[in-house]
Amino acid sequence: MYTPASMEIHELEARSFVDAVGSGWLVTVGADGAPVGTLLPILWRGDRVVAHLAKANPHWRDLDGARALLIVGGPEVYVSPSWYPSKAEHGRVVPTWNYLAVHLTGSVTVHHDPAWLREMVTDLTERHEGKRAEPWAVTDAPAEYLDAMLQAIVGVELAVERVEGKAKLSQNRPEPDQLGVIAGLDDIGSAAATAVADAMRARRPDEA
Repeated sequence: MYTPASMEIHELEARSFVDAVGSGWLVTVGADGAPVGTLLPILWRGDRVVAHLAKANPHWRDLDGARALLIVGGPEVYVSPSWYPSKAEHGRVVPTWNYLAVHLTGSVTVHHDPAWLREMVTDLTERHEGKRAEPWAVTDAPAEYLDAMLQAIVGVELAVERVEGKAKLSQNRPEPDQLGVIAGLDDIGSAAATAVADAMRARRPDEA
């Protein structure tokens, strides 16, 4: 990932980011040389990311031992040059796109063991159900039904070798332009615009 130093997300922040997003695109190159991607719910623990996909999805057949890129995307939004005060000064401004993303690169192991699969889906479930007032648990499903569901998936484990994170948040613009972008995003008020504006505020020295 092309990442200027001012836009780099370091590993600790990348871990928090990936945990908050909770999913990512697993991208590999198939046997025919064509790229293949599948969106997966994920958990990043230590140096491993675990996930699963449907056994009916042919993507898994080329995964074991493959090199893979896991793309975790965050909020993203169009940035209008009209928000820059510098537009009125000299007009030398163009549109851009602000976003946050993390790329994880490594090798993949495919798992079929029912015990491994059960532990993985239990961990995923607890991650997302844990804060609910009445959380659903894997053990709430009938045992025979759960066994059938586990037989319909395969597990995926990515051994993370490289972590790349990027927060492109108008760091290349002067402070008045950055504040103009924040104000413009606040006016839009959508979930993505608000998330990007909040991320920009969090990285301002006077907001730290």
